[in-house]
Amino acid sequence: MSFFIDFILHFDVHLGEFISSYGALTYLILFVIIFCETGLVVTPFLPGDSMLFAAGAFAAIGALNAALLFVLLSAAAILGDTVNYHIGKGLSSILIEKKKVKFIKQKNIDRTVAFFDKHGGKTIVLARFIPIIRTFAPFVAGSVHMRYSYFIRYNVTGGLCWVALCVFGGFFFGNLPWVRDNFSVIIIAIILISLVPAIIMGISSRKKEKTEKKEIPEQK
Repeated sequence: MSFFIDFILHFDVHLGEFISSYGALTYLILFVIIFCETGLVVTPFLPGDSMLFAAGAFAAIGALNAALLFVLLSAAAILGDTVNYHIGKGLSSILIEKKKVKFIKQKNIDRTVAFFDKHGGKTIVLARFIPIIRTFAPFVAGSVHMRYSYFIRYNVTGGLCWVALCVFGGFFFGNLPWVRDNFSVIIIAIILISLVPAIIMGISSRKKEKTEKKEIPEQK
């Protein structure tokens, strides 16, 4: 666990090592990480926002190409959500009938369903900016059989916006002296800010549950 935390907080250092060791293969490594983080419900813990921001910062100093990063990682994000959608669709009967899949935490599914109930199809776009929900949103969309032509529009829009904001945010701001010298703090801030909507949603959901329980008359 400590290694994983160090990997996330000092991703700029690790990414620099990747670039030094693997050169152009770094693009493939980043592609695979984004694809897995968005496309596989068992890997929601992989870095997303922070990795894109760090990659953009390296592009600003010429170590990577910003335009190529945008194209490749947008493709990875869109392809990942598409695969995740079809996995959810394939497992829909298990989710609906048994409401349990061994390798998936039910609370993550429930949290994402609640997000869908509130935001509808826009969830696919909004979820891009929220860890965990980002991974489960396309899965849930597939499990409830959201029309694919409807899903893909939000998938493409969300993928392009997410990658553009993070990569170009890193490109334009990642190498400012204060940001560069306090990169770990910036990463923590990015993670905390991205978690705010999920925290608010969780608090709101609990309040709603308590209200509903109070409204149910006690059985005598």
